[in-house]
Amino acid sequence: MSTPHAAAVKTEGLRRTFGDFTAVDGIDLDVRPGEIYGFLGPNGAGKSTVVRMLTTLLEPTGGRAWVGGLDVVAEADDVRFSIGVALQEAGLDENMTGREILATQGRLFGLNRSEIADRIEQLAPILEMRALDQLVSSYSGGMARRLDLAAALMHNPSVLFLDEPTTGLDPPSRLRVWEEVRRLNREFGLTLFLTTQYLEEADELADRVGIINAGRIVAEGTPSELKRAIGTDVVTVVVDGDADAAKSVLEGIAGIEGVDVFGGEVRVSTEN
Repeated sequence: MSTPHAAAVKTEGLRRTFGDFTAVDGIDLDVRPGEIYGFLGPNGAGKSTVVRMLTTLLEPTGGRAWVGGLDVVAEADDVRFSIGVALQEAGLDENMTGREILATQGRLFGLNRSEIADRIEQLAPILEMRALDQLVSSYSGGMARRLDLAAALMHNPSVLFLDEPTTGLDPPSRLRVWEEVRRLNREFGLTLFLTTQYLEEADELADRVGIINAGRIVAEGTPSELKRAIGTDVVTVVVDGDADAAKSVLEGIAGIEGVDVFGGEVRVSTEN
C-alpha cells in the first residue's frame, strides 16, 4: 500500500472524535520530503491528536493517513520503525544516563552494539558530551528535551515528529533546540513535522505552516505567504530629531512599502 504520490506525510479527510466531541474534523495534509512543516495552533486545537494518529498511537475515526508511503492503520508496525517521535512529555528514566537511554532505544529498534556506538557518536553533538554519562536526574529541562530528540533519532528515521518541543523551556534552551532542528534538516535532509503554539517558532523554523483551529486547517503556506495574507503592517516611530531625514533612511530599507511624516512621528507601512 502506498500514498497517491511521494509525500512524506499525507492525510485525506482525517478525522477523530471522542464521543460527541470532534477533535479533528476532516483535515488534508501534504508534507513534502525534506521539509520542516510547522503545525501551528492554540492549545486544544487538535495538534497533538493529529500527531498521535500519524504516529499510530491513536486510530482515526475517519479518513486516511500515510507516513513515508505507509498507511498508519494497515501498516502501523512499519510506520513505527520508519519514524522518530518526541512528544511533549519525554518520559525519560531519571535513574539512567543519557548514553544508557540511547543504547536502550537502539536495542529496541534492533541495532547491534557496534551500530549503537556509532549512532551515539553521530548524535553526540545534540547533547554536551559530558552529559552522556551523567544521570538524567541531573539534566536541565532543555538538556532532557535534547536527549529525547536524540533518542527519537537513534534508528535513523525518515520522518521526525516533534510535538511542541520547546514548551516550558527558557529562551536559551529554546534557541538550542531550534539550532538542532535546523541542523538535522540541513545536514541529513530529515523531514520534520513540528507542532507548536508559538508564532515565532513556526516563522523561524518552518518551510511551510499549517494553522489548525477547532480541528480544522484554516490556513496553509510559507511563513511569508501567511504574513502577507494578513495585510500591510503599520509601525509608528516617534522621532527625536529630523523626521524627514528618518523618512529618507527608512525608504531605503527592503520591505518598506511607504513612509509618511506627521509632525514628530514617522508612520512606516511594511510588507509583513
